Amino acid sequence: MLERYQRRTARLNRQVKAVVKELAGRAGARLLAIPAMGLSRHTALRTLLRIPLPTGRTPRVIGADDFALRRRHRYATVVIDAETHERIDVLPDRTANTLQAWLREHPGVEVVCRDGSATYAEAIRRALPHAVQVADRWHLWHNPCEATLSEVKAHSTCWAPVLDAPIYDGPRAQTTLQRWHQAHDLLDQGVGLLESARRLQLALNTVTRYARADRPERMLRVPKYRASLVDPYREHLRKLPAQDPGVPVAHLFYEIKALGYTGCLNLLHKYINQGRADADRSHISPAGPPRLSSPDPTTSHPSIDIYWHNSPQPAPR
Repeated sequence: MLERYQRRTARLNRQVKAVVKELAGRAGARLLAIPAMGLSRHTALRTLLRIPLPTGRTPRVIGADDFALRRRHRYATVVIDAETHERIDVLPDRTANTLQAWLREHPGVEVVCRDGSATYAEAIRRALPHAVQVADRWHLWHNPCEATLSEVKAHSTCWAPVLDAPIYDGPRAQTTLQRWHQAHDLLDQGVGLLESARRLQLALNTVTRYARADRPERMLRVPKYRASLVDPYREHLRKLPAQDPGVPVAHLFYEIKALGYTGCLNLLHKYINQGRADADRSHISPAGPPRLSSPDPTTSHPSIDIYWHNSPQPAPR
């Protein structure tokens, strides 16, 4: 079958469109060359631009979640069809007004699957007061894991002596304890969190973290060290200073360099100053619960597991 003013059959044209829809220009042209469908990248792009956009539709069940365009700087919101797993739209930010405007333009939505964000919950209540809000399975597992790990870290002073793990000590620990007392002194006087943050010249989240700790010891943490290039040479670093306490670090550096150490001198200085060479074993914080791999917001969808109706105070992000 031929179309008017076309040099390709309709069947060949469908095959070309299927490839360029997935791979676009250069990659699509390279793949089409394998089955002898020779096209330039410009022709592949023109074919891609001729593909009509899908007609807009309003699904019954949607999923909304945020993802980072630039971590800690810029975020966006992806909206997907939770039944067909297809991406419907990508919103430019993750504010309540943006999602609220989108929901009002799609009044046929009955169920919204979201995380524990109060921002999304407020947008859904404003735009679709009768819609059912759904918690997805991934956040139901992830949030308790994060809360459990935070609670274990807060009890570092309890389990650290048992594991022979050192608690942060020094100027940093003293500053942390001092800030805890300053924050609680202001809170006991009736000063709000925002005003306390302004007076202490700290971020609001930092003051909130101090306020939630009922004891200053809960703010102390066991140092978390990653595996280092110096770890295989710890025993050698312990033996030399034991024989000659005044041995310079540069001498230790050349000693382990001859044994195969590939790191730099600054890394060795940091390793020794942290006390990791003198310890019986490398200090690490207790392993947290297994982290769940976050679904790709542009291709996956949150799994629906538990339903609840509009709650007056949704869980914070």
